[in-house]
Amino acid sequence: MNHLPVLPVLIPMFVGALLLLLARSSMTLKRTLSLLATLIQVPLALMLISQADAGTLVYALGNWAPPFGIVLVVDRLAALMLGIAAVLASGVIIYAARGDDGLGRNFHAIFQFQLMGITGAFLTGDLFNLFVFFEILLIASYALLLHGAGSARVRAGLHYVVLNLFGSALFLIAAGTLYGITGTLNMADMALRIATLGPADAPVAGAAGMLLLIVFGLKSAIFPLYFWLPKAYAAATAPVAALFAIMTKVGLYSILRVYTLIFGAEAGELANLASGWLWPVALITIVLGAIGALAAASLNGLVSYLIVVSVGTLLAGIAMGTQEALTASLYYLVHTTWVSGALFLLAGIISRLRGPRFGSRLTPGPQMEHSKLISALFFIAAISVIGMPPLSGFLGKAMLLSAAGTGLQAALLYPALLGGSLVVLVAMSRAGTTLFWRNDAAPAIAEPLDRARLVAALLLLAGSPALVLLANPVLVYLDATAAQLLTPSTYIEQVMSIVPVASGDQP
Repeated sequence: MNHLPVLPVLIPMFVGALLLLLARSSMTLKRTLSLLATLIQVPLALMLISQADAGTLVYALGNWAPPFGIVLVVDRLAALMLGIAAVLASGVIIYAARGDDGLGRNFHAIFQFQLMGITGAFLTGDLFNLFVFFEILLIASYALLLHGAGSARVRAGLHYVVLNLFGSALFLIAAGTLYGITGTLNMADMALRIATLGPADAPVAGAAGMLLLIVFGLKSAIFPLYFWLPKAYAAATAPVAALFAIMTKVGLYSILRVYTLIFGAEAGELANLASGWLWPVALITIVLGAIGALAAASLNGLVSYLIVVSVGTLLAGIAMGTQEALTASLYYLVHTTWVSGALFLLAGIISRLRGPRFGSRLTPGPQMEHSKLISALFFIAAISVIGMPPLSGFLGKAMLLSAAGTGLQAALLYPALLGGSLVVLVAMSRAGTTLFWRNDAAPAIAEPLDRARLVAALLLLAGSPALVLLANPVLVYLDATAAQLLTPSTYIEQVMSIVPVASGDQP
């Protein structure tokens, strides 16, 4: 139990390496190992959520105390993100194990390395290691995006790689600049030093902070840096696109972490560095994402633009910066990650049922087998992602609008959020009628419904009603998480108070 915080990173790292060594082994063995390694992340995340609710865990790797050593920090936000990622990855791996993993080589090894990068990014308390874990998850995502080949994936993958390499270069420049000024890369220690910078160093540190905002904005796909996402996600296979639903949340998590801890209210001359930029960018992202959803030519493309809308919605809550708004954003983050993943998996099922001739294109096609069941699931996912009662999307948006109050913020947020929801309603209605009602084509050669794939989609979709049924304990935890984010001094004190201990003991 003393080493629990490092297990979410170590397990996928070692299993991924083992799967590479077993590359020529049977697919059954590789699937079994990958399934076990992924599913075990769920109880690990639940244990960490329970422990983080009682107090922040700080794990000093190699027993080197901060700021000189590398630390993993499990506060409420990090534990929450681990839980979201674990549930999403479990649904994805169940779906992929039904045949999608055989479209290319080493799927399961790459999947585990991707999971390692995601969990490491959530846990690290060090800015440079945030960069390292970004690179791990990005390199793995390049391979996953190209999994299954195809010219569309290659083109989308090329754009994705080039843009993210540019973002990685900016990240390295920003981290190096901050290290040169503050002499540290530990985020808690950096927050202490940023707050005491003089007028000569503060502008340079501020420029580095804005470079980081560009990097995180590119990762999270906010305006004007979102253009790579719809093509990349729409071109990926269904399980890969579903896993990528957490990728934008890594960028948003980084914005939350860096701009409340390092450049938050207690950062002296650089206090609330990004707050003036986040609000207009969030509103524009919502509007443009909704327009893109309306113009989408395929179900995969439509869901990809819904990711952009959700990013703008989450960013609006982060930009408001109050405890109530952050609580609403965190609730909406859980909802949108799972429902978006479920929609990508449903899109994959629908594409298989319609056959290769029609796929997920929003054109009239043949009558699908089990169309009543699939259309019912699509309807549930649609009303949840639109934000209609009684599912979690409605509750998340209602809390966000309530947090806006009655001033200028409300006057801007209401039309953007409600107007965007109306446009998404039209887009989802058009998609549903085209896929399930306009059946004027001859029957096509299609695959039968795979029940395991359906179970995987149901697992993620069930998260929406579960969030409503368990709203009280969930919101209690999220409210405490928001309060913890707004008091960075507690995080800093707990990290910086760690001292070396005897070998084998908890740091």
